[in-house]
Amino acid sequence: MLIKTKFLLYSAGAAALLTLTQCFYTDKQNEGEQLYTQYCANCHMDDGSGLRNLIPPLAGADYLENHRDDLACIIRHGQTGNIVVNGKNYNQGMPGFEHLNAGQITNILNYVQTNFGNNNPRFSIQEVEKQLFKCRHLLEQ
Repeated sequence: MLIKTKFLLYSAGAAALLTLTQCFYTDKQNEGEQLYTQYCANCHMDDGSGLRNLIPPLAGADYLENHRDDLACIIRHGQTGNIVVNGKNYNQGMPGFEHLNAGQITNILNYVQTNFGNNNPRFSIQEVEKQLFKCRHLLEQ
């Protein structure tokens, strides 16, 4: 009897945690789009097309797949130096948004990953937190 009760409690707890995590971070209606509009669209454009030869596109960008493990850190801390997107060089710096939390970064990434002709796998909050932890420790060295 005790084993059945523990199993039921663990199962219910796991189901509740999974539901809360999915609802709060991945299904937050339109937050990714709103944050993209507020922080990213000014440079990357509303349609993710980028700005001529200065700002790389996010629409159909191979960079999103090839550098998946860096994307959360790029949003949080920015980026400088040359990058190659769809075979084209870009060397315009990108500011970071240190004040955005992991949930907001997750929502921006998921919006970009699934819009502008992109059909890339979504991020979990755990994946973003892991990336942010890793890059924070690299910056401290």
